[in-house]
Amino acid sequence: MITLVLVCIALLLLILYAPLKPKNFPPGPPWLPFVGCAPQLKSLTKKLGFQHNVFLWLSERFKSPVVGLRLGSQSVVAVSGYHAVKQIFTREEFEGRPDTFFIRMRSMGTRKGITCTDGAHWQEQRSFAVRHLRSLGFGKSTMECMIRDEVSRAISQFDQNIGEPAFVDFAQGVMSVLWELTAGTKFSDDDPSLGRLLELMKRRARSFDMSGGVLSQFPWLRFVAPDSSGFNLLNTVNSELNAFFMETIRSHKKSHCSDEHRDLIDAYLTEIEKRKGNPESTFSDDQLVMVVLDMFVAGSTTTSTTLDFIFLYLALNPRVQEKAFAEISSVIGTQLPPSLAHQSKLPYTGAVIQEANRLSSIVPIAGPRRALRDTDLEGYSIPKDTTILINLWSLHHDSGHWGDPEEFRPERFIKKEGVLESDEWLMPFGLGRRRCLGETLAKSYIFMLVAAVVQKFVISTPTFNAIPPSLPGIIASCPKHQLVFKARNS
Repeated sequence: MITLVLVCIALLLLILYAPLKPKNFPPGPPWLPFVGCAPQLKSLTKKLGFQHNVFLWLSERFKSPVVGLRLGSQSVVAVSGYHAVKQIFTREEFEGRPDTFFIRMRSMGTRKGITCTDGAHWQEQRSFAVRHLRSLGFGKSTMECMIRDEVSRAISQFDQNIGEPAFVDFAQGVMSVLWELTAGTKFSDDDPSLGRLLELMKRRARSFDMSGGVLSQFPWLRFVAPDSSGFNLLNTVNSELNAFFMETIRSHKKSHCSDEHRDLIDAYLTEIEKRKGNPESTFSDDQLVMVVLDMFVAGSTTTSTTLDFIFLYLALNPRVQEKAFAEISSVIGTQLPPSLAHQSKLPYTGAVIQEANRLSSIVPIAGPRRALRDTDLEGYSIPKDTTILINLWSLHHDSGHWGDPEEFRPERFIKKEGVLESDEWLMPFGLGRRRCLGETLAKSYIFMLVAAVVQKFVISTPTFNAIPPSLPGIIASCPKHQLVFKARNS
């Protein structure tokens, strides 16, 4: 009898303390006590393969571009479709970042840096980074020279393995350029620390989704399942990254001169000195570590993964590859290396890159946002502090807009006059004030490397004969594959 009473009391408490949906909240699955929609989301993700597919399925089921969810203790809105996504990117009240356990773990237990912060702190730190990166050559000829050196190094490596199938890692080249601007040095080909850190970043990207997974929804799982929840992996990544960055910062402090800035770390150390004693200063050693982390994360996965997909798509589409080569050889020839000045003269090569960005959609769910105040979206009420997940995949694969979204067809970005045409539905770098900080470097590096490789080599792959599906995670990874580079003059 006592047991039955206790069970009844427990059930009553579950019902009473079950979270109630706010008035006029977007439609979505029913919320269970404590767990919300998390079990259903997990089941649907297992069934449909990717979280972005789940959000699209829910959007169609509830006939709404905005779907209301609850994941653990978090109120979450998943947004699909061009009109709703564009509003999230461009409206000031959606510029916040969630303050969740996973977001803080990503930033080594803090709420610092640029990527995972908001408000005045984010504005000041982003503005400082942009200003000083530009002064160091970001987006200028200095950066182009750095890219050219890395492209030449990549071409030499491919020359050494002519005709031999090989697994190619594109991360080092873009990381070297970014690290030279940030820390003043390049990574060597045999740097064991870089290889280890890049592999950890890849594991991190594959182990979580943009909502943070179970670790974000149920942080207490770190105490009972530290491995399966991903907590130990994040701790390992944080520990090794922190040690690597602090060693670099300590080295800079020993040779730092406030009158000469060799890189972003130097400029930041000078700013710390200027503001010493100011209790309101947001500039500190801890903050510098987080800024360097944001730079490292930006270069270690997204750009290199985009290149993985581009070269795989080219290898699987010889007609596209030969059309790009014909354009490059007619404009530049086969000896002069491509430069950024050639970009406007190579519209088809640009279309290949845009189509690869669209089809791969390596960031299928854009970085989460937080509503900074009570607001509305598509006729629904969005309470302050609601987390917003942005389904970019829904734009890039919308059959109503693209017609044949699963086909790799660069011609869709070419006007009849042969001019490269941008498309507002393509948003690989986001929009608005939170647009990707590294967009200029990413676009420049990708163009110069792709043009240079197509100019010199015929690319093929023995691994696949059709475009394979992406691997799920924070980043939609390209399945591991080999590439073969054959010299065009052979």
